[in-house]
Amino acid sequence: MLKIQIIIVFLFISFFSIHIVLSQLNFQKLDLPLTSSGPEAFAFDSINSVSGEFYTGISDGRIVKYNTTNFIEVYITAPNRSRLCDGTNMLGAICGRPIGIEFYYKEKLLYIADAYKGLLVGGKDKLAVQLATGAEGVPFKFPDGLNVDQLTGDVYFTDASSVFEMSQLPLAVLVNDATGRLLKYSKTTQQVSVLLRGLAGAAGVAISSDASFVLVTEFITKRIQKLWLTGPLAFTSTVIKEFEGRPDNIKKTQIGDYFWVAVSTMSPIGITISSAVKIDGNGVVLQTIPLDRYYFNTAISEFNQRGSNFYVGSLQAGFVGLLN
Repeated sequence: MLKIQIIIVFLFISFFSIHIVLSQLNFQKLDLPLTSSGPEAFAFDSINSVSGEFYTGISDGRIVKYNTTNFIEVYITAPNRSRLCDGTNMLGAICGRPIGIEFYYKEKLLYIADAYKGLLVGGKDKLAVQLATGAEGVPFKFPDGLNVDQLTGDVYFTDASSVFEMSQLPLAVLVNDATGRLLKYSKTTQQVSVLLRGLAGAAGVAISSDASFVLVTEFITKRIQKLWLTGPLAFTSTVIKEFEGRPDNIKKTQIGDYFWVAVSTMSPIGITISSAVKIDGNGVVLQTIPLDRYYFNTAISEFNQRGSNFYVGSLQAGFVGLLN
């Protein structure tokens, strides 16, 4: 009886604390330029950056920087891209479609997973340099999530499917496609290796602080796998968390091995309910923040925390959501 009472009190405190957090947050819409949409993911050019500046890839193929006032173009991923692409949503193969992005802080290099152009890196020039378009003889079909090991400069990224392109995602979900991969680009050898195969909608990826493990979300099978990189379990994987909804990007917090997962769940009446779920490295849920009041019937792609700011991405929105 005492155990039940303790559990009830714990659940009450957890529920109350979540709503205290929400009541203290203000929500802003940072409108994207022109008629572009889909700020899938975010990058920051310093590990301790809390200035309010950030980078994101948008539907017309550009990577833009928000300088706390407006968005400015900084990179493109397609060599033949023209101004005809601006504001377009349907010409990814021509204009490029940057999805996962993150800086290697030591060298100020922005690594990019582009759904149509592969793995690229942005440096001093506006046109990003293409690094790879396939791995072990299999071309990329839908590069998606990306995370940089800040200790080595190696890049961990996903190819959501080896069969279906980004525009064919609904079909991939319908047939339960399981041809996705978790990949690693070695900064030293400049080669891409396959770490995991047979993933169903490989989406977000996040490496631990000490690079001992990496987490990868599977959008189609609604789960997270943990792949050990060191120790006695090195290069073995296990499912650590299953969701009712579909997890997309997963981002580590600035302090500790805690991770925010963007999750979108379909309600019984067909309404998409989005939330941010905080877990530890073993998949234990620490906090859930409902976001449907800001994203009604809209799936979110990323929930990224920097200091007291929370950045919310969505492939379906024409703005970046900012909670602070």
